Amino acid sequence: MSVVGFDLGFLNCYIGVARSGGIETIANEYSDRCTPACISLGSKTRAIGNAAKSQIVTNVKNTLHGFKKLHGRAFEDPYIQAERARLPYELQKMPNGSVGVKVRYLDEERLFAVEQITGMLLAKLKETSESALKKPVADCVISVPSFFTDAERRSVMAAAQIAGLNCLKLMNETTAVALAYGIYKQDLPALEEKPRNVVFVDMGHSAYQVSICAFNKGKLKVLATTFDPFVGGRNFDEALVDYFSEEFRTKYKLNVKEHPRALLRLYQECEKLKKLMSANASDLPLNIECFMNDLDVSSKMNRAQFEQLCAALLSRVEPPLRAAMEQAKLQREDIYSIEIVGGATRIPAVKEQISSFFCKEISTTLNADEAVARGCALQCAILSPAFKVREFSITDVVPYSVTLRWKSSYEEGTGECEVFSKNHAAPFSKVITFHKKEPFDLEAYYTHPHEVPYPDSRIGRFTVQNVGPQHDGDNSKVKVKVRVNIHGLFSVANASIIERQNIEGDHNDTPMDTESSSKNQGRDDELDKMQVDQEEGVQKSQAEQQNQADEETENAGTEAKVTSGDMHEHPAQPKAKTKVKSIDLPIQASLYRQLGQDLINSYIENEGKMMMQDKLEKERNDAKNAVEEYVYDFRDKLCGVFEKFITEEDANKLTLMLEDTENWLYEDGEDQPKQVYMDKLQELRKFGQPIQERYMEHAERPKVLNDLGKKIQLLMKAVEAYKNKDEKYDHLDPAEMEKVEKYISEAVNWLNSKMNAQNKLSLTQDPVVKVAEIVTKSKELDNFCNPIIYKPRPKIEPPSDGQSKANGEHNGPVNGQSGTETKPEPTKDNSPQTKPPGEMEVD
Repeated sequence: MSVVGFDLGFLNCYIGVARSGGIETIANEYSDRCTPACISLGSKTRAIGNAAKSQIVTNVKNTLHGFKKLHGRAFEDPYIQAERARLPYELQKMPNGSVGVKVRYLDEERLFAVEQITGMLLAKLKETSESALKKPVADCVISVPSFFTDAERRSVMAAAQIAGLNCLKLMNETTAVALAYGIYKQDLPALEEKPRNVVFVDMGHSAYQVSICAFNKGKLKVLATTFDPFVGGRNFDEALVDYFSEEFRTKYKLNVKEHPRALLRLYQECEKLKKLMSANASDLPLNIECFMNDLDVSSKMNRAQFEQLCAALLSRVEPPLRAAMEQAKLQREDIYSIEIVGGATRIPAVKEQISSFFCKEISTTLNADEAVARGCALQCAILSPAFKVREFSITDVVPYSVTLRWKSSYEEGTGECEVFSKNHAAPFSKVITFHKKEPFDLEAYYTHPHEVPYPDSRIGRFTVQNVGPQHDGDNSKVKVKVRVNIHGLFSVANASIIERQNIEGDHNDTPMDTESSSKNQGRDDELDKMQVDQEEGVQKSQAEQQNQADEETENAGTEAKVTSGDMHEHPAQPKAKTKVKSIDLPIQASLYRQLGQDLINSYIENEGKMMMQDKLEKERNDAKNAVEEYVYDFRDKLCGVFEKFITEEDANKLTLMLEDTENWLYEDGEDQPKQVYMDKLQELRKFGQPIQERYMEHAERPKVLNDLGKKIQLLMKAVEAYKNKDEKYDHLDPAEMEKVEKYISEAVNWLNSKMNAQNKLSLTQDPVVKVAEIVTKSKELDNFCNPIIYKPRPKIEPPSDGQSKANGEHNGPVNGQSGTETKPEPTKDNSPQTKPPGEMEVD
């Protein structure tokens, strides 16, 4: 079973795998551990990753990048509209209102959903991990930004499904970094001690996230997470691009922003310049050849200018740090260390801002690029039964507070309740009790829309069905379980109705009325009470489990007390007179921006077709390359090693044929089916193979002839020794030796005749005898002569008076007593009779 973690970045992706007892970040087919999040669609095939990145400038309209934050958003979303202006490819509205990408693929206009695009990228990462691990990959953990809403997370889950992956968990990027940091630490405080608080700051290419985590031995608890989703490395690039665009407008009269290709080249150069400025404070040049209208452009910048240019961006570094400290209720002196990850944290000014806020040196012990992928792989190993991992519990947080709203029959109003507050522990489940007579809707939404970087605060609508009144027409008690699951998604997990069947009278309805009225001030259809239980799926330490058990016991105790208190009028017989029955209710969920399964299935089918197309195109290209390789290779050898083995006339003919094939490859044969190339190669081989064989035969013949000659000489020596009455061979049968001599004589004659015939031929003619025939002859000689000549001498029978010794020798090894066989000799005749019974007893 494979264990894989994918860091799905805005600019680049990384793959972490568990193998050989540790976590590795694996390289792709270009021996690069970083795979660009880039897809290029062409007239025949798709290029994904490194191959696609090289086409960004040449295939501008059909090369997709920077699509990570398009997930789960409507086309009218203000963020999408802002991105449209930045992206060189065309965004279009999908039939379901979400955003799609319009490209030209296989020579026709195609519209792809964002889930399909990310699905293509994940399928590539899956293929890379499979080739590295040499086994199929299905289970994985995928990273997402901690600020992703439910709609965005579900969209990423759909993309994983399209790629044929089973996502065990969508993991927040900062939590993955915290896990990669904490699981290897041996010096963490014990569970009963004060936890170690560590701040993780992640500034990537497109977003900025801060997380504060408390570590104890075998335990990680996220205390708070804050973010600015709209500041990252690319904003610094943009500041440079804007500056140089303006400079080139005045200096060279060039309008860069109207030419997508020139703009992309400028972005690439500005990114390089930004990285150089992180290492050098001096003036650095920016030179681009043939930039626009065949003009070369040049400029320069230094770090001080750059920091001045990005002052507004740098001022946005501090607020999330301050907010995280406030939410975690910590002071600067409570922080043990500040760990930074993400490419943009390498900018000196960003480091300085973080360091000056905490008045502490920042730590760079983690790999800024690969920490997220390693954390995801560790989480996958923890969730996988195939790996044994040190026990480590992870408690994440809910990024936004979630509220449930429902219609209330009390004064025709609505009831609402905040079920999960901001930074509430996750994954988590809660049970809410309602008193209802008919089916009802629960609407989930984010409590504070202004805190959510998403225009719609809705999560979904959940309809609890099959709810009816009790037998006496009173309200039914409905228990609804809501949860934030392992992926950080909110859902109404299940609902059940509590039926009370009365045996005597209907006085047992009173406790329910009393309970609801005491807790809801008469609003008997609203929220009754909330029970809390930690979700089973989360890993918990023993101490946590004990606390949880205590909490549940307390809850149960309280409930029991309330009920018994309410039932005080009938102290003797409540249990005997009521029968309580729990019936599960169906829930119909209508989630905001949820893709239907039929649509996902059609996307999966399309991905399969595209993969097949890529495979066929690769095979076609391989067949074409094989023809081209054969032409160049053979032409080179015709003037070299093959020159002696072909007549001048044939050589001229073959050279002409190879030239014709080469010209055909670049003209009519540029784009032919696979079979045409295979036939062409076969045709060339028909002429080339005999020449190659003559060369190979000539090269290998001397060695096999030498081997055969040596064998014949050895056998002839043995026959000669036999004739000279050598005692080594005196046991051999004369008739058989005659046969051997005759066989050797025949072999010598065969060899001489073949070699004489071969020597008369020129090198340009096919050989009379092939290497394979000589090898076969050599084997036949061995098989016939060796069993006769090397026949072992017959064994001499031992004398009869040594029989007793033989018995002793026989008994010894059977009974495992190797040293006892010589002892019976002095006792002569008695020993064979007395010794074996004793040995039998021992045995």
